[in-house]
Amino acid sequence: MTGIGDYAFFDCSGLTSVTIPDSVISIGESAFGDCSGLTSITIPDSIISIGNIAFSGTPWLEAKKEKNPLVIVSNILIDGKDCDGDVVIPDGVTSIGSEAFYYCSKLESVTIPDSVTSIGDSAFHRCFGLKKITIPDSVTSIGGYAFQDCKNLT
Repeated sequence: MTGIGDYAFFDCSGLTSVTIPDSVISIGESAFGDCSGLTSITIPDSIISIGNIAFSGTPWLEAKKEKNPLVIVSNILIDGKDCDGDVVIPDGVTSIGSEAFYYCSKLESVTIPDSVTSIGDSAFHRCFGLKKITIPDSVTSIGGYAFQDCKNLT
């Protein structure tokens, strides 16, 4: 098995725990979205890509966000929507996932470390308060609509 497909377990309210095997390298868009009973997920280091909103609507993601508004899984920043003000992404993060900061209106500035090589589709889409972002030379890929509607970005 190399990946968990888009919407693979979408709206699986009876699912409470998942252990993803080491053979999996990708988790698709909304793969576990709206799994309202999912409280425990074990994700291996083999994961190199996670689709947008892969875990939205799960208690697991909400618990992660309560601990830290920057949710990082396998060195991928998958959610920062609850951040505000000035955000410094920690060193070691290799990519900013699709829609990671989508509609994060209180975000004002972002500093991205040299470890990041890619910024996903719509990563900062509709971040109306975003005024400044520092993107290092290490970033070689920026997805579509990554900064759409960031009207205050100069």
